[in-house]
Amino acid sequence: MGGPRLHPVILCGGAGTRLWPLSRELYPKQFLPLAGEQTLLQQTALRLDGLDHPGGVAPPLVVCNEAHRFLVAEQLRQVERAPARILLEPAGRNTAPALTAAALHLAAAGEAGALMLVMPADHVVADTAAFHRAAARACGLAAAGELVTFGVVPERAETGYGYIRRGEALGEAAFRVARFVEKPDAAQAREYVDSGEYFWNSGMFLMPVGLWLEAIARHRPDIHAACRAACEGAASDRDFLRLEAGAFTACPADSIDYAVMEKAAAGDGGPRAAVVPLAAGWSDVGAWSALWEVREKDDHGNVVVGDVLIEDSRNTFVAGNGRLVAAVGVDDLVVVETPDAVLVADKSRVQEVKAVVERLRAAGRDEAVTHRRVHRPWGTYETIDVGHRYQVKRITVNPGAALSLQMHHHRAEHWVVVKGTARVTRGEEIFLVTENESTYIPVGVKHRLENPGKFPLEMIEVQSGSYLGEDDIVRFEDHYGR
Repeated sequence: MGGPRLHPVILCGGAGTRLWPLSRELYPKQFLPLAGEQTLLQQTALRLDGLDHPGGVAPPLVVCNEAHRFLVAEQLRQVERAPARILLEPAGRNTAPALTAAALHLAAAGEAGALMLVMPADHVVADTAAFHRAAARACGLAAAGELVTFGVVPERAETGYGYIRRGEALGEAAFRVARFVEKPDAAQAREYVDSGEYFWNSGMFLMPVGLWLEAIARHRPDIHAACRAACEGAASDRDFLRLEAGAFTACPADSIDYAVMEKAAAGDGGPRAAVVPLAAGWSDVGAWSALWEVREKDDHGNVVVGDVLIEDSRNTFVAGNGRLVAAVGVDDLVVVETPDAVLVADKSRVQEVKAVVERLRAAGRDEAVTHRRVHRPWGTYETIDVGHRYQVKRITVNPGAALSLQMHHHRAEHWVVVKGTARVTRGEEIFLVTENESTYIPVGVKHRLENPGKFPLEMIEVQSGSYLGEDDIVRFEDHYGR
């Protein structure tokens, strides 16, 4: 082994609003199994398997929103890929601050001379071997002092992606970046693809830690200063590192491209930008049409997911996530069903789904933020029914997990165990409740639910009272630091 070490940096802060209603604010697309059995985050971590680098490859450093910390940890645990650290952002500030925080963290650990492989957590790369070959070429350029981006060899005239125009050749299969180009209209996209001089902008990068810090300090000293303050004030919390909230929240939001890479391409005297071509079945899965592109299709170009019947239809994407969905005589549509929302859209206009999410947020509707099934560090709960002064939920508690010791001012709860065994704390009592048994938690009584077993605990909870909101919780003890 020799040379600088390679540190994968997984940026896990995307919102995925154009994949609503599957993607929600508290459960965005990187946590969904959209292109296989594993989620996009899990696929990103597994993509590192077999990556060969002379200086060695470190476990990934993950940057994510504080609200998603337990999702990230649990999904990586499920595929047995432990991260080096999970950095928590108190608020989303786009990719440049996220990468700067990661670089400062690595530099503080004595890794300023190392390389960073920067990967968004919500992309698809079908050909892992091709990705590894491109990464090896990028490592050589980065070690020689280049800020490297990966340019996807375009498969069609796509208007949903930004483009990179290549400049002079830098050895074999690498080029100087001539310029970055915004998302074009259809005619411009066709010109770009026909010229053979343009790549899709993948949003993936490979660069030295110290060189990125030099570049961000040169081009965006305000971002560099804010991130440095956030890292200096960071605090460890279990397996996480919390960036100092005041400094990071005050940091300007900007992307890696705008903050540094476009300026580096312009050749302003700082570090230069290079591009390595990537032909590996890449997609940012930025909209339902992109997901239709990467999924397996039937003889008529249809993609079906879940309990779906489709008849005399073509080039259509239909996904069912709870109920039977049937489609008859439709072409070029997207139909996505979830327990609380259904989307029907023309496949050519799926970029506009983002506007629907914005309207839901403006109206204060929960459908923009969360699903009926809500994930917690201890398991999940799902709302089954809601009426006047009552609410019914299905609760699943992971093996060995426990809810906080808590109390409610306005509601009582009835618990019925349908699978497994629950350990219940109620006031001064501690007792077990097994399958087909139930218990009652009065208003104002401290209580806790635990799963002492080796299998998931499933139960039905009936809440009754004058107010049933999730904010009617007073926590006294919590294993998860909430």
